[in-house]
Amino acid sequence: MFVRRGVTLAVAGVACGLAGATALTRLMATLLFGTSPLDPTIYVLVSLGLVSIAALASYVPARRAAQVDPVDILRGE
Repeated sequence: MFVRRGVTLAVAGVACGLAGATALTRLMATLLFGTSPLDPTIYVLVSLGLVSIAALASYVPARRAAQVDPVDILRGE
C-alpha cells in the first residue's frame, strides 16, 4: 500500500513534468546540444528512472517497517 502510493505520486509528478517540458520546448531548444527538445528516448528513460527511484525509496522503508512486530512497538510506549 505504501509503495503503491509512492509510485502513484511519482507517476503524477512525472506526468506534470512531461507536460511542462513539452510546453517549454522552445526555451529548451536553445539550451540543448546534440539532441532535439522532443526526443522520446530521453523522456522515456528519465521518466522510468524517476519512477524506479521513487519505487525503491518507498519500498525500503516499507520493508523495514513490515519486519517490526507491532506488539513490541506498543510495549515500548
